[in-house]
Amino acid sequence: MRPPVLACIDGSECAAAAAEWAAREAGLRGVALRLLHVAPRLPGVAVPAAASAHLRGIGTHLVRRAVEDLAGRCPGLDVDGAPAEGAEADAILDAAAHDVGLVVAGTRGAGGFGDLAVGSTALRIAAAAPCPVVLVPPRPGAFTDGVAGRGGPRVVLGFDAHRPAGEAADFAFSAAELRSVRLRVVQAWVLPAESVSARPFVVTEEDRATWEDQAVVDLSDALRPWQEKYPQVRATLDLRLLHPAEALLNASRDADLLVVGRCAEARPAGGRLGPVTHAVLHHARCPVAVVPPGA
Repeated sequence: MRPPVLACIDGSECAAAAAEWAAREAGLRGVALRLLHVAPRLPGVAVPAAASAHLRGIGTHLVRRAVEDLAGRCPGLDVDGAPAEGAEADAILDAAAHDVGLVVAGTRGAGGFGDLAVGSTALRIAAAAPCPVVLVPPRPGAFTDGVAGRGGPRVVLGFDAHRPAGEAADFAFSAAELRSVRLRVVQAWVLPAESVSARPFVVTEEDRATWEDQAVVDLSDALRPWQEKYPQVRATLDLRLLHPAEALLNASRDADLLVVGRCAEARPAGGRLGPVTHAVLHHARCPVAVVPPGA
């Protein structure tokens, strides 16, 4: 049996959008959807038994209502859920470690303040989960469901030919294949020696064209295993002379999904994400998949 999709809910608008996205993703994959609600807890505060039972009851009701809603809107979807207790991020990560193929969460939950782009729980899950994590903004936009003829690429992959993240590439190609859409593979490109000299760096158009051509060849070579594995996916190579985060955000403005790898940027000791992924999560308007090594 293929591992299910796990969606985190807390009654917020963002979590509702994430649960809907997760339901459609589970339907595309042909797997079950599991909903998880973690009862809120104040660290270091002893909650009376009656209050704790009341919070569990709220969580159970929230999960039941979400299951009924998604089952009604997605006929044929195997969906269920359960409440949990403990620190929210810890409970979600523990659930993710038990045969889950994908975790889907809102970029922020019911807590925090209004202008918060991405909450601390979402960031921790993205940095530490053993499986891919998709963070969904409150209004992720239209969802492509097998519409191959739409204008632009609907899945965007951030890729570095010199440090290829194979798991992220596989996730992105698979997502594009499931949706029957094009894949845009973006690599940010900088001029050689640009960062080692404070003096103006003059580059002829001929030299620049040569470097760009070589970079395209390197990118194409690095992607060949996945292009051969997913022959139905039409991949567009997009080499950009920009900061990586800016390049990815620009390319994903009209995308259904932006995919980035975690292997080059995560810091396992601190459970933190690197600057590019961090920036993308805070500013992307579409769902963002963070794929760890070994996923």
